[in-house]
Amino acid sequence: MNRKKIFIWLLLFLLAASCSQALEIPSVELRIGEGDGPEETAVSLQLLALLTVLSLAPAILIMLTSFTRIVVVLSFTRSALATNQVPPNQVLIGLALFITFFTMAPTWHVVQQEALTPYLRGELSQEQAFQTAMEPIREFMFKQTREKDLQLFMQLGGYERPQNKEDVPTVALIPAFVISELKTAFQIGFIIYVPFIVIDMVVASALMSMGMLMLPPVMLSLPFKILLFILADGWNLVVRSLLLSF
Repeated sequence: MNRKKIFIWLLLFLLAASCSQALEIPSVELRIGEGDGPEETAVSLQLLALLTVLSLAPAILIMLTSFTRIVVVLSFTRSALATNQVPPNQVLIGLALFITFFTMAPTWHVVQQEALTPYLRGELSQEQAFQTAMEPIREFMFKQTREKDLQLFMQLGGYERPQNKEDVPTVALIPAFVISELKTAFQIGFIIYVPFIVIDMVVASALMSMGMLMLPPVMLSLPFKILLFILADGWNLVVRSLLLSF
């Protein structure tokens, strides 16, 4: 019991001592002012540029992968079913990301083996690692880019006619790749829409023949669309078509 009392008195003494002193709270100061010299101004501009690139990095990386085609086709599928927000956006984007990881895995494996690992070992400089990493990514984009789209940006950019792939600048290849992906995605979306439009037309004709003009055809066609999608194993077919398109 004596030990417990001593421990309690010691604890109260330490608490009173800490309360008697002023509690110090660290402060965080953010200051915007004039630079003392050109060096500080250059550092500030570099920091601002770095923050801008980091904020846009996810969008830039998405534009270099198969994510654009996949998410557009999945959105077309949901719109064709006319199920509003089912599946929700989080599910569609998550599925699109995992399919993107699956399709881009061979390309990223080459990037890791030839660029990232040597750079971390100190065998390549930052510029050399970036150029080496872009080679497999450019090869992937070239396979999915239409010549007509690439020619558009080469002409508008004032670039000379390339003799080989190495002569094509990346700044012209990326937008050409994106609009090629959008065109392919819209073509797949049109094919997905056709059977569902047929169901809508059949249901609308049946309602008109029965004189039920006040009943919205969407209410009756939706169950038939879902039934057709289930019987055809629709998600399997859509994902299989997306994977085979690459």
